[in-house]
Amino acid sequence: MKIALMDSGIGLLAAAAAVRRLRPDADLVLSSAPETMPWGPRTPEDVTERALAVAEAAAAQGPDALIIACNTASVHALPAVRARLEPRIPVIGTVPAIKPAAAGGGPVAIWATPATTGSPYQQTLIRDFGGGAQVTEVPCPGLADAVQWADEEGIDRAIEAAAALTPRDVRAVVLGCTHYELVAERIRAAVQQPDAEPLALYSSAGAVAAQALRRIGESPQAGPDARGRLTVLLGGREDTLPKEALAYAEGRDLQALSHAG
Repeated sequence: MKIALMDSGIGLLAAAAAVRRLRPDADLVLSSAPETMPWGPRTPEDVTERALAVAEAAAAQGPDALIIACNTASVHALPAVRARLEPRIPVIGTVPAIKPAAAGGGPVAIWATPATTGSPYQQTLIRDFGGGAQVTEVPCPGLADAVQWADEEGIDRAIEAAAALTPRDVRAVVLGCTHYELVAERIRAAVQQPDAEPLALYSSAGAVAAQALRRIGESPQAGPDARGRLTVLLGGREDTLPKEALAYAEGRDLQALSHAG
């Protein structure tokens, strides 16, 4: 079994790690084009063109399914990628986990890129899945870029700025960009209020990994001897994990599993 994941950069690491946890035996293909980042400020047409190139590079590896592990690409390019690859390769998009976050009750914040915050797409998700919960949209300028390049000071500044815009009474934060999942605990620490109930974080990685398996009729199946291979594509060329990926536990774990395989 081979699962491909695509993103502009290393935001795909969280979903790749989730697939690894569910099926350690799966071969993984990680396709990205970090030299074209960020995708958020680009036009929908430009995002679609770039996403198609990254997706086709992944598809050339013959995966059983492709996960678009990028919120921006899912918003703008999911129909085009599906039209190009399905039904030969099932394509799974990424949607912010607004529905489960709102189902818990209480105020919710959605951390997202400035381009996504306030967008018709996100507004529709809030209307359709917010369930009447009080939802605050929080723009996080610079956070995805800082995570991509493992810029520690930049990450701290961006998280601090976004936390200042987050209402103190929120009980849940939706991570509306896959890059943010790599610094989830730092976000939790910045938003958690003293003496408040533990803050809940909602991400998409586990859900899209499980959905990819469902789409190809597979189920979680861990095994001590299961070791899948890892293929990394940067701009369509086979390469190794970028050094920035190794700043995060997900990247280090993927590299270790790759070496073990």
